[in-house]
Amino acid sequence: MPIIALGINHKTAPVEIREKVSFSQEKLEEALRDLTSQSNINEAAILSTCNRTELVCHTENNEDSATIIDWFRHYHKLSGEEVDPYIYTHPEQQAVQHMLRVACGLDSLILGEPQILGQIKTAYRQAVDAGTVGTLLGKLFQYTFSVAKQIRSDTAIGSSSVSVAFAAVSLAKQIFSDFASHTALLIGAGETIELTARHLHENGIGRIIIANRTVEKAHALAKEFNGYAIVLQDIPGHLAEADIIISSTGSPLPILGKGAIERALKTRKHQPMLMVDIAVPRDIEPEAGELDDVYLYTVDDLQEIIEEGLRSRQQAAKQAEEIIDHEVIQFMGWLRSLEAVGTIREYRKKAEETRDNELSKAQRMLAKGEDPEKVLAWLAHGLTNKIIHTPCTQMKQAGFDDRFEVIETARHIFGLEQLTNKIK
Repeated sequence: MPIIALGINHKTAPVEIREKVSFSQEKLEEALRDLTSQSNINEAAILSTCNRTELVCHTENNEDSATIIDWFRHYHKLSGEEVDPYIYTHPEQQAVQHMLRVACGLDSLILGEPQILGQIKTAYRQAVDAGTVGTLLGKLFQYTFSVAKQIRSDTAIGSSSVSVAFAAVSLAKQIFSDFASHTALLIGAGETIELTARHLHENGIGRIIIANRTVEKAHALAKEFNGYAIVLQDIPGHLAEADIIISSTGSPLPILGKGAIERALKTRKHQPMLMVDIAVPRDIEPEAGELDDVYLYTVDDLQEIIEEGLRSRQQAAKQAEEIIDHEVIQFMGWLRSLEAVGTIREYRKKAEETRDNELSKAQRMLAKGEDPEKVLAWLAHGLTNKIIHTPCTQMKQAGFDDRFEVIETARHIFGLEQLTNKIK
């Protein structure tokens, strides 16, 4: 029952490639169903964030990774030359290990960041809603959540305040020392923007404006931080007020263009603006970075700031890796045990048939008036002989054929002490 995980992330591909292969939330369910309609793809889930796009599939064979990659290219209308150099593939045990590492933040741009676990849970729910997750991937995801929770609890992997949001605010503090006199415009209302708003608020930002596609969601978040909510269409009218703009939406097209920013700069009399574009695809046109008095950063630019907060997590990461190694072995053991399910089911069915036949004979004997104690003794004796007959015959034949390993295996299966000397 092969499991395959493949995709691209911030380690293998620049943002220009990552934004080309991201999946919009509106079309994700359709994509999942299309993926599982492909030959030999039994189950599938898709994780698409600003730093990674990954597909986790339960397939018929490990060779089916070629089918997944072909579908991946075709869906995004990309050639092999454009995307193949950035794709990684993890089969079987490597796929399980990769899933656990990603969920614990060990494969993130920010070591140990917690948001990824929530994103994986969302990906799982979306796959369940689409009907593309069954028993095997369902078990893998639940196991992943359990291990991630254990690592958060047993190690200090999440103890330091390090995240993309934290890095963005740290960058803003380097440029604007007096937060109390400045205004921040946050575009989006997801987890990253919520965390950004929290960091800004805790650092004493003067004013927060939150823009979102739905004003209700923006208002709910703005209320928590004494902010002001607007819809995306109103951004041009408020852009000049903002000293700090941090954007993280799922929009497939840029929300802020160079022209709108130029107009805002004129209104501001060219007071500097810090823009941090966390989104993939990007929310702010890259050309805006060419403007004087605009400091534009993407998620890739935050790496140096992020590194400063990683040191305290290094030892915790080693502990987490040890836990993951153990848990991968446990999961693979469960996976291998599924191969025995068919045999166990057949053996149980055969034993139950034997039981029913012998019980039927005993019931007929009782109906004829025979002594119940003698019938019970006959039933126990006969049932035992019938059940052990085939295994005993096979073990005798194994001894005759000098297949001693079969006898050792049988002793293990039946819970008998292992023989120390081979009997000739």
